[in-house]
Amino acid sequence: MPIPFSKALLMSLSIPLAPFEGDKDLPAQADVVIIGGGIIGVMTALTLAERGVSVALVEKGVIAGEQSARNWGWTRQMGRDAAELPLTMASLRLWSQMNERIGDETGWRRTGITYLCYNARDMDIWGGWYEKGRAYGLDSQMLTGQQVTNLLPGSAGGLIGGLHTPSDGRAEPTIAAVAMAKAARRAGARILTQCAARGVEKSAGKISAVWTERGRIACSSVVLAGGAWSRLFAGNMGLDFPQLKVMGTVARVTGIEGISDMPVAASDFAYRKRLDGDYTIALRNANIANIVPDSFRLFAEYMPSFIQTWRELKLRVGKSFIEEMSMPKRWAPDQHTPFETIRTLDPVPAQSFNRKALAKLSRAYPAFAKARIVNEWAGMMDVTPDAVPVISEIASVPGFHIASGFSGHGFGIGPGAGQLMADIVMGTTPLVDPKPFHISRLRPSLARTA
Repeated sequence: MPIPFSKALLMSLSIPLAPFEGDKDLPAQADVVIIGGGIIGVMTALTLAERGVSVALVEKGVIAGEQSARNWGWTRQMGRDAAELPLTMASLRLWSQMNERIGDETGWRRTGITYLCYNARDMDIWGGWYEKGRAYGLDSQMLTGQQVTNLLPGSAGGLIGGLHTPSDGRAEPTIAAVAMAKAARRAGARILTQCAARGVEKSAGKISAVWTERGRIACSSVVLAGGAWSRLFAGNMGLDFPQLKVMGTVARVTGIEGISDMPVAASDFAYRKRLDGDYTIALRNANIANIVPDSFRLFAEYMPSFIQTWRELKLRVGKSFIEEMSMPKRWAPDQHTPFETIRTLDPVPAQSFNRKALAKLSRAYPAFAKARIVNEWAGMMDVTPDAVPVISEIASVPGFHIASGFSGHGFGIGPGAGQLMADIVMGTTPLVDPKPFHISRLRPSLARTA
């Protein structure tokens, strides 16, 4: 029986998220308990439930309240790390079937996506990636400046080329994961919102239950899909999961006509047409990394990535350092946790980023000069040292699994990641080779049995 969602919590968020009513009663047991109600956790639950597995998903706040509803809404293959590309391509196939599969609207449309090139450096970057994509059989194309102009009318000029992938698309973050969660429930999953997981219970060294703020759920397998909270939850178990948070800022603008439905990006701006006719925009390659205690603990692991991407990050020292330093790191199952103190991460957006994005867009596509910002928000991305997610069993705790660290790519590869995680939990033939996502590449100790 559904429990009424917290209208006050939903209305307090900076994004107009679709409502979802969580189940009223806590199940006494399930085969698998999933911690986290973002798109990864929801898709894992949907896949397992469709296969007849007993599954319960527990979410401390609301379904898709954090990054799963705060991203750009792109479902792209091009530009991905080679390690992710097979999973991304599989995800696009799943996205293309999703509306029919769940009998609901996710906003997914096959529109294609284009990266614009204004200089030789852009052409070198995307030309190099084009060759990688071809090796995997991707349908990407390198276009001339005139071809891009024909494909995307309204340009102010200056284009010398572009990378275009016709099979890429877009979806609507504020409704997609919620629609998938409703489908998971119809398939038999129990989904509990405003129900924080506090910890796991082990018997004979193996997972035997999950403790939540409402009580205990007996189970034999757990999937931690906690997004930006995964490191904290794992840490309470004594597991050092390497993950930091990076904040991205986005805006919705209205009053634009004559611009393509296709998501488009240049080196310093990005836009996507929404189902409601407005556009989601962002300042591309501009994110904020708050300096927190874990920044120092994990400094050596993240340094190689930082050296490559420092131009894309703005380091910030502020109250986040004190907040995270004072946040409890260990607690018992009967104690109040940080997950109940902060139900939903809803950071203050960097408004200057959105205004810069709109100014740059207006110079590139004059139709944006008439645009008006109607909403702004930010989200916290869960980032691993190599920016590739972990989708893996944790051998040191039999029955425990992690699907986290998606580094801003989780929405696009969510369907495939959820299915791959379900495959691993069930021990069935995996959707793609899971080796690139195994925990052993980052923490060999967690890949060894105790």
